[in-house]
Amino acid sequence: MSSQTLYDKIWDLHRVRELTGGSTQLFVGLHLIHEVTSPQAFAALEEKGLPVHSPDRTIATVDHIVPTTNQIRPFADPLAEKMLKTLESNCKQYGIEFFQLGSGNQGIVHVIAPEAGLTQPGMTVACGDSHTSTHGAFGAIAFGIGTSQVRDVLASQTLTMKKLKVRRIWFDGELQKGVFAKDLILHVIQKTWG
Repeated sequence: MSSQTLYDKIWDLHRVRELTGGSTQLFVGLHLIHEVTSPQAFAALEEKGLPVHSPDRTIATVDHIVPTTNQIRPFADPLAEKMLKTLESNCKQYGIEFFQLGSGNQGIVHVIAPEAGLTQPGMTVACGDSHTSTHGAFGAIAFGIGTSQVRDVLASQTLTMKKLKVRRIWFDGELQKGVFAKDLILHVIQKTWG
């Protein structure tokens, strides 16, 4: 019997079924949403008359549009205010917990879940945002997804995808003073895709 990576183990635990063409329907344990990729996803649910499958597994926060100098509502930027109102309305309509401004929990979408203890070892996490690597530090696997996949997770609490390739990167030796893990991975990225 070959050994499995943590990724393999989590994938297997969350596999719902294999689909034709080599894709897997994968259960999502935690779905994080924000104001940028969710409005169109909610509109698609509304259009099809679909409920949110598991509102208790979805957490929303306002992330990208929060002004740094003045957070008094309404925001000076009317588009930002509209995006925030839309997120508030959708969360209320579908019974989704919303970490709003002033709640003490609002913040960067990939920081709030670990800070609130929502990201747990062995979990699958999906978010309509590309930088999901934060959750891997907690023994979870996370997927940065697009708007249509946000819709799919809201409707089914699953993702349909092919298993990603996993690489093992081994560093040997001691780091020089002032060199940290982030420096190592940036070096790997530059050498691999630079």
